[in-house]
Amino acid sequence: MSAALALAVTVPMMSSCLDEPSAHEAVRDFLVGWQTGDYSTAARRTDGDERKVRKALEDAKIQLDAASFRFALKGIRSSDGRAEADFAAEIDLGENNPLWEYDGRLPLHLVNGQWKVRWSPSVLHPRLREGQRFAVKPDPEDRHPIVDRAGDPLQELADLHVATVIPARLKDPAALCEQLAKLTGFPKDRLLSRILSASPSMEVPLVTFSRTRFARLRQQLEAIEGLRFSIRPQAVAPASPVQIVGAVTAVTPETEQQLGGPQRAGDTVGRDGLQKAYQEHLTGSTQTSVITVDLKTLEEVEELAKWRPGRTATPVHTTLDRHTQRAADAALATGGPGMVVAVQGSTGEVWAVSATKEYHQETDALAGKFPAGTAFSIVAVEALLKAQVDLKQKLPCPADRTVGGVRFRQTGSPAGSQPTLQGSFANACVTALASLARRVDPAALRGSATAFGIGSSWTLPLRSFSGSMGPLKNDAATARAITGQNVLVSPLSMALVAGAVASGTWRPPVLVLEPKTTDLSTETEKRKPVSPVKLDDKTVSTLRALMRTAVTSGSARAATAPGDPVHGVTAAASREGRALSWFVGWQGDIAVAVLVENPDPTAGATVAGRFFQHLREGT
Repeated sequence: MSAALALAVTVPMMSSCLDEPSAHEAVRDFLVGWQTGDYSTAARRTDGDERKVRKALEDAKIQLDAASFRFALKGIRSSDGRAEADFAAEIDLGENNPLWEYDGRLPLHLVNGQWKVRWSPSVLHPRLREGQRFAVKPDPEDRHPIVDRAGDPLQELADLHVATVIPARLKDPAALCEQLAKLTGFPKDRLLSRILSASPSMEVPLVTFSRTRFARLRQQLEAIEGLRFSIRPQAVAPASPVQIVGAVTAVTPETEQQLGGPQRAGDTVGRDGLQKAYQEHLTGSTQTSVITVDLKTLEEVEELAKWRPGRTATPVHTTLDRHTQRAADAALATGGPGMVVAVQGSTGEVWAVSATKEYHQETDALAGKFPAGTAFSIVAVEALLKAQVDLKQKLPCPADRTVGGVRFRQTGSPAGSQPTLQGSFANACVTALASLARRVDPAALRGSATAFGIGSSWTLPLRSFSGSMGPLKNDAATARAITGQNVLVSPLSMALVAGAVASGTWRPPVLVLEPKTTDLSTETEKRKPVSPVKLDDKTVSTLRALMRTAVTSGSARAATAPGDPVHGVTAAASREGRALSWFVGWQGDIAVAVLVENPDPTAGATVAGRFFQHLREGT
């Protein structure tokens, strides 16, 4: 239905008899002309100077930077050659703002037998007066911080450079915007509309630059007449763990699309990490006011409307702990490439995520897919105990062994000629553990993996991997699973395994405490929450004893540190031809998984020892 027809059929006729031609036709033509941009038709339906009225209607759209106008006629009253029409206005101000709604009134009178709208600025808005104009006044909310578990910001201040103008001082706003658009890539019309819709005496931010981008463009920017510059410090430089917290940049033409529409200068966008995942929570929205301005003094006269649409910005409260993060970073500072993930065993909260430059804190430490090696024996023991395997039974640890046609080799020195299963666990003996394949029901082994969260559907606001196990079709596949050769895990998933033994309950990981959701419309966000799994007390007690033995007299001895007893296991693995060394264990309530590139199977334990040492010393 056309706009004209819509107006015509929604008029409640308040008077049964109107002079001819009717006042309704004049009102309809004026409002439809205004709504559709046919300002000449609208102006001809007034008693004002057609040119001046047309310009006033055009200016109102520019001054409000309006995307559209819509009107609904509410009623007309008439008597003695006069009439009055009531209408409802609905104006879309764009810039992600809600609709501005207000009620207006059109006075009409007969001029040479025709109904005309009696023209004055109050036709546009009841409180707009002669010598005044509309203006839009935005008040953007500063970006809120991502904070650690103590509430301290995980960002540092960095200088952003803002290019601004004062509209009343510009000789040629269009020329300025054209030059600025060529340099920055922002659309000229969007820059110009921000200038023309602003209060003439207010400083209007147009484009925000990072320090490096501003330095690159500075000479060309300073050559643009009328452009001013200011420095705006913002907490945008991420502290450790940098890739988990995420970087923040000033909005660019490219990132405007990411944010879902035109943004105002000064807006920032999270490039990665939690800054990207929680963009909407951290930035909230811009408070917008519609005001009137005196054209002579350029001073604000009155506020007509004000609102802050959308969600109020809030900090993102994480579980990260600065002290633990520093210890993890320090532990990796010497030695080869590697990663450390530390969680609180009693809660599953992630306290630290550290990685050397060869690895990424999110895509590797949280979401990487690495062979578990004999670190998976922690899980396998649970299934062995269900099968009533005696941990004290004699079990040789030869240099190599064949199970189901697949050859298994022990990395490093075999753990004696006839050690017990307990000794083979403590010394991460691949060949001994592989030999137990026939003693374990594949379904029970898979059930144990599930109890320890391997393959669970838990999610984080960042990418993560809970682990996976290959098919267990025969003894060889089961042996490969017991020794972690066909089991893929992330350092995070193995830290949670250690936390489960430490606390007696496996818990899904937690990285963000508030807000509870990122409101991302992804499949992972729609998954049901994963519940903790209480482990069998006897199994937990046995695992604790085994993992303590591995540190006191087994292959994890390098993890020894002052304070509470350290429990843990080591493992050797390889990926893409690179030798890997695991340590999975805990001290007190801090569970940790260490994965380093090193042919020495005990290298992970060495890093873990440094981590626990730094943690105790407060490094």
